[in-house]
Amino acid sequence: MSVTRPLPIPDRAESVFTYAAPTLVYGSGAINDVPHALRGHDRVLIITDAGVAATGAPERVAESLRVAGHEVHVFADSHVEPTDASLQQAINAARDRGPWDAFVAVGGGSSIDTAKAVNLLTTNPGALLDYVNAPIGGGQAPTQPLKPLVAVPTTTGTGSESTTICVLDVLDRHVKTGISHARLRPTLAVVDPDLTTSQPPMVTASAGLDILCHALESYTARPYTSFEAKSAEQRVPYCGANPVSDMWAQRALSLMAESFVAAVRNGDDARARADMALAATLAGMGFGNAGVHIPHANAYPIAGRVREYRPSGYPHEEPLIPHGMAVALTAPAAFRLTFEASPERHMRAARLLGGSGDGPDLLPTVLRRIMDDVGIPAGLHEVGYTEADIPNLVEGSMAQQRLLALAPVEVDSDDLARVFRESL
Repeated sequence: MSVTRPLPIPDRAESVFTYAAPTLVYGSGAINDVPHALRGHDRVLIITDAGVAATGAPERVAESLRVAGHEVHVFADSHVEPTDASLQQAINAARDRGPWDAFVAVGGGSSIDTAKAVNLLTTNPGALLDYVNAPIGGGQAPTQPLKPLVAVPTTTGTGSESTTICVLDVLDRHVKTGISHARLRPTLAVVDPDLTTSQPPMVTASAGLDILCHALESYTARPYTSFEAKSAEQRVPYCGANPVSDMWAQRALSLMAESFVAAVRNGDDARARADMALAATLAGMGFGNAGVHIPHANAYPIAGRVREYRPSGYPHEEPLIPHGMAVALTAPAAFRLTFEASPERHMRAARLLGGSGDGPDLLPTVLRRIMDDVGIPAGLHEVGYTEADIPNLVEGSMAQQRLLALAPVEVDSDDLARVFRESL
C-alpha cells in the first residue's frame, strides 16, 4: 500500500470541540422508567418492528403508559435496515394518526432510526430526501423543533440511542446513506440489558462489531484541532476526535474486550450482555460527537448493493448484509491505511482489545481474530462481491464525503480501491 498523505494544515486551527448526549437511564429494569419520562405528553406513538413486537417488550411499554393515563398507539412495521420506502411508510402512518406529543422507539437501530425519521417528517415540512445528506439528498436542516423521543434499544450495537444519525438505504440508487442533525438525537436513552437476551448469535456478533468500529473509528478519527476554525453556527455534531469522545471510546473498547465473544457464545450471560449494552451506549456517545470514517463510509455501498447474501438469525425475505457486518468487513484494511496518522492510538486501541506487540498490522490482526471468533465472514467474497465490483463499491464510498472528511489521512478512490481489494 502506498504512503498515506497527511491532512493539510489549516490556516487557522480549530480550538473548540462540542459534546452532547441524551439523558441516560441504564440498568436492569430501566424500561419501567419510561412513563415517568413522558409525564405531560398525552398522545404517544411507539415505533418497533414485528420481531421485537413478538418479544412483548413494546406492548409492555405501551401498557405501562396506558396505566399512567397516556393514549398510546403502536407501529410495528419498521423495516430491518430501513429504506427510503420503509421510512416513508412509517411517516405516512404516523401522519395519518397524528398529531403526536412524543415518540418511543423500542428495538434495534432500525426502529430507533425509523422513529427519528418519523419525528423529523411529522414536525417539519418537505420530503424525506430533502433531509438526506448531500450529495445523495438535499442536506436540508430542520427548521422546527422535534417532539421528545425516548429510545429503548433491544440490541447492543448501533448506539443510535445516543446519536444524531438516521441511516437508510435509498433503493433506486443502491446506496446506504443518512440524515444527520443535532435535533435527531433522542431526548432520553433507556438502556435495559434484560431486553437484549433474545438476540440470536449472528445479530449479537454483527451488532458488537458495530460497537467496536464506532469506538475504533472515533478514537482514530481526524482530531478536532486539525480542522479550520468554525463559527458557532457552522458547528456540526461530528467535530473530530476530542478528549471526551476519546474517554468513551476507550472505555467501550475495554468493556468489549471482556464481554463481546462471551455474549455471542452464550446469550444468557447476563454480565456480558450488560457490559455490551453499556459499551454500545458509551461508544455512541463517543462517535456521536467525534464521528466515524472509512469503515462506515465503505459499509454503505457494501450493504446497499447486496445481491443474495442472507445471514443467519435475520429475516430472510430479502438479501441483507447487516450494518455492523458491512462496517467490519473492510475495517482491518482501513486501519492499516490510517495507521501512520496516529500509530500510538492504533496500538493503544489494539492493546485495549487484548493485543500485544506493535506496528501497522497489530490492530488489523486483533480485529480479524475477533471477527473470526464471532463467526463473521472472512471477506467480501463471502457476502457476494468480487474484484469486478470494486469500482462500484468505491463510487458508493466516495459519495460519503461527510464521513471520509473525518478520516485521519487524505483518502482518494485509489486508496479505497486498495482497501476493498485487501478485504476481498
